Amino acid sequence: MGYKFGFAILLSALLVFSSCSSRRPGTLRTSKTYPSSSNNKPNSSVKPGGSATNTSGNTYIDRYKSIAIAEMNQYGIPASIKLAQALLESGNGNSYLATQANNHFGIKCGGVWRGRSITRPDDGQNDCFRVYNNPDDSFKDHSQFLLRKRYEALFALKKDDYKGWAHGLKKAGYATNPRYAYLLIDLIERYDLHQYDRAETYVEQERREVQVEEIIMEKEVFEEVVPPEEVKKPVAMIIYQVKANDTLYSIGQQYGLSVEELIQINALEDENLDIGQLIIVSK
Repeated sequence: MGYKFGFAILLSALLVFSSCSSRRPGTLRTSKTYPSSSNNKPNSSVKPGGSATNTSGNTYIDRYKSIAIAEMNQYGIPASIKLAQALLESGNGNSYLATQANNHFGIKCGGVWRGRSITRPDDGQNDCFRVYNNPDDSFKDHSQFLLRKRYEALFALKKDDYKGWAHGLKKAGYATNPRYAYLLIDLIERYDLHQYDRAETYVEQERREVQVEEIIMEKEVFEEVVPPEEVKKPVAMIIYQVKANDTLYSIGQQYGLSVEELIQINALEDENLDIGQLIIVSK
């Protein structure tokens, strides 16, 4: 009888220990083993009108890679760059603007917008943001936002030069954080987004550059002049570089964020981290 009672206590203790272990914060990896976008099944549902619930990074990429490639072929913006920026600014398509306004890049109304709009607290209490009929329209409008003098030099780059574009966007003032370019590059290489970029011949590049230059010049003449910040303020974010022994839980404790918020903000697939990885720690 005493033997059976002792065995039951031991078994209960093992079960409790196993349950606690399964809830530990994510572990740190010293080598990069990022998930591939081709072998993951979607784990979210997409609602009519384009809004999504708990969309993962890979599911988001699979959904929008076609429109990113189409825009790249037309204007020369690398598909990898567009997808990385969208992942960042929409939180894998889970942000309020993405789900309620199909707005995946946080573009404001500005003085040139004549479509539907939605108000949200941002710089002011009731800032005006664009509402799109579907997410693809948001991806197209992002191209139009970049087609202006401020970013003109970027279109002279090859359309598969994602590193040049990442650094060029930062230099042109798209973001305020000095490590923004590296964050884009980290996302692109983690998800292998450069597989969607396409090289072009010299003749193709020259023809595209002429087309882009004409569009930018036409905008300067016919569009109402609006400071870029009134259409889309530079992305301001605090970026943390992962160190040894860090977990999402410990990082979140430093910046007042939950593990779930860090996963969504950074388009992460799980809680595992790599030493040197860049993590956004601001909402």
